[in-house]
Amino acid sequence: MEPKLHLERKPCLKLYLKSGAKIVIELWPEAAPNAVNSLIYVASHGWMDRHAIQRIAPGKWVDLSYNAYGHEECRYLIPDEYRLHPEIEPLTPRPGVICMGGYDEAGLASSEIFFPLKDFPEFRGIYPVLGEVIAGMDEIQRIAELPTREVIYPGTDKKILEPTEPQIIERAELELFGETYPAPVRMEKQDLPPCWR
Repeated sequence: MEPKLHLERKPCLKLYLKSGAKIVIELWPEAAPNAVNSLIYVASHGWMDRHAIQRIAPGKWVDLSYNAYGHEECRYLIPDEYRLHPEIEPLTPRPGVICMGGYDEAGLASSEIFFPLKDFPEFRGIYPVLGEVIAGMDEIQRIAELPTREVIYPGTDKKILEPTEPQIIERAELELFGETYPAPVRMEKQDLPPCWR
């Protein structure tokens, strides 16, 4: 299916947190069509609801999830966006945008988005930028500065940081303005990461 270009109103993902805060993300189908389709697919099924934000890398990024939101249905990988759509010029991850995470050559995560806290030119063309935070960047900064504790990254002996007080996404809502988005193209070989097993 051809990427959706030049939409008058871009789709939005709204994350309502238990704290009462709201993060509003404008999605960019023209920048990363398959990643956007995948995020919409996951959010539309309610699989992001009641999920605690899982990782803070101080000064670097905030990860929503590293275990596919704890749902078997989210444990699939999608192809590298720029191999799937070589006509698209990759954008540079920077504060204020969202990016899709990934697992090297295995593929991109189905819906594990992260919020960069600084410019990452080295991530350009690796982790696709698929949208922009249009409200709630102050909430992301607040979460980024919360006290953390060390936990073991599943499937490894590596230590990562999570908030000491859970930051829970009560629900995710989509505003699609009458547009429909197909199910995402998935990797033919699903070499799932250890943290999902």
